[in-house]
Amino acid sequence: MNFSTENLVFDPQIIRRFDVNGPRYTSYPTADRFVEAFDASAADLWLGKRNIGGISRPLSLYFHIPFCNTICYYCACNKIITKDHGRSAKYLKYLGKELALQSSALDGVDGEHEVIQLHWGGGTPTFLSHDEMRQLMGMTRKHFKLLDGGEYSIEVDPRKVDTATVALLSELGFNRMSVGVQDFDERVQIAVNRIQTEEETANVISAARDNGFKSVSVDLIYGLPHQSVMGFNRTLDRVLAMDPERLSIYNYAHMPSMFKPQRRIAEPDLPSADTKLQILALAIKKLTEAGYVYIGMDHFAKPDDELAVAQRQGRLHRNFQGYSTYADCDMLSFGISSISKVGPSYYQNVKTLDEYYDRLDAQMLPVFRGIELTADDVLRRSIIQALMCHFELSIESIESAHLINFREYFAAELEEMKEMERAGLIRIDREWITVLPPGRMLVRIISMVFDRYLRAGRQRATYSKVI
Repeated sequence: MNFSTENLVFDPQIIRRFDVNGPRYTSYPTADRFVEAFDASAADLWLGKRNIGGISRPLSLYFHIPFCNTICYYCACNKIITKDHGRSAKYLKYLGKELALQSSALDGVDGEHEVIQLHWGGGTPTFLSHDEMRQLMGMTRKHFKLLDGGEYSIEVDPRKVDTATVALLSELGFNRMSVGVQDFDERVQIAVNRIQTEEETANVISAARDNGFKSVSVDLIYGLPHQSVMGFNRTLDRVLAMDPERLSIYNYAHMPSMFKPQRRIAEPDLPSADTKLQILALAIKKLTEAGYVYIGMDHFAKPDDELAVAQRQGRLHRNFQGYSTYADCDMLSFGISSISKVGPSYYQNVKTLDEYYDRLDAQMLPVFRGIELTADDVLRRSIIQALMCHFELSIESIESAHLINFREYFAAELEEMKEMERAGLIRIDREWITVLPPGRMLVRIISMVFDRYLRAGRQRATYSKVI
């Protein structure tokens, strides 16, 4: 049986019926539930507790590099538009301070904390000069031990990267690359202020292969101004010809009240909801026919890619970078607005450079909010993770891990899910909750049923549409 095509059914009527605003569940509780009462001292406390009981999980590290040379109008990231490398030089100096602070808060010997996963995101990490990249990786290796065979990834803007840069990234230890494309249609590119040729993109992917990168992921966005089914079809053909190991197809969420750059996008130029659904249907059909496996949410991967293998083996995980093969990591994050996960806690850094520099000058972790999970949070997080990553949930395993009677504890949730069951999105029996193929595109909606904070009636308006 072809797993890549039998695990997904695209039903526009079902999607229209259930499509609402909702979180992406890169964490639970979601970041908008973090509180400022959880501060730098609370983060320091949890970092110090990491090794208690002799269970020292391997680490995942994330570095937020916020700088970009130019602005892409669709972008909702925390970024700083500049051409001044003096700003990145100063930022790197302070990343070094934060590395020293976080690693010293960990119990154990500096330089021996084992790291299995590392990611540079942004902004545009490749804004950094070659010397700056060497400097950042050198500082990282001073405080942490990057294990052989780990997953070390970076987000790349093909407009700013040549073959020499790709060779350097390989030399520094990177083995995975995420390449932003969004759309190759020139009219769309002009409307979002991101002019990027097919040739630039193909050259970077080719250089990654020549330099031993294990995996290349390409990011596309549907719902951008002037997009059409035919135009996106051409983009998909061009991307598939480049043969990436992974593809992400994100829904553009037009929220100009929250993200100022989006105000430069004219709303009449955006495709209709029906056109967006047709583009998504086309993308799913083309990718599954090309042999890609639907991982979940907006992610596809080749059947032999580590993400697809991890999903088949029940090891897939979800974190702030999306889907991951390392479920048991604590994540330490560095730079403005980045979010860490340590034990049963999350904490987020301040969002502006001035605040970040001020906190670090005062020898404080630059944390401004976070949350310590309750037993209920941990329980619901495990359920949402299982649904988002594996499309099924063992009721018995949840009961034994959390010492609850599932049907009593979640009586209201199970009652609410009956409509989804009648619609064919899920199947609930004595032992399992299973997300059926027509429900897999809507797994966020299904997961939301278990979100206690949403159940408490808090608004959803700040979330994007699911599809």
